[in-house]
Amino acid sequence: MSSQHGGSLRGYLAIFVSLLMLTVLTVWVSTVDLGAFNTAVALGIASLKAMLVILYFMHVRSASRLTWVYVASGFFFLVILLGFTLSDFLTRDWVPIYGA
Repeated sequence: MSSQHGGSLRGYLAIFVSLLMLTVLTVWVSTVDLGAFNTAVALGIASLKAMLVILYFMHVRSASRLTWVYVASGFFFLVILLGFTLSDFLTRDWVPIYGA
């Protein structure tokens, strides 16, 4: 395990710019009609941003293997949760409400 957890300023700036670009991508994708996949794409981009924050700003990238196991199990259960939620959402028959 490394005694120095901090990264370089250049690395932090690169991650910051990446997060800004992903935020711009999120805003742009919200203006595009992808049908039922709008939510899935937005959640995918949000998960990628969360992964960058966890790996670099929370210093998991240089952490021990046990920390990696906990992070991986968290993401595994997040995928299960999102998978069940999206499978329910995408398989519903949407009935239009008349007169509303």
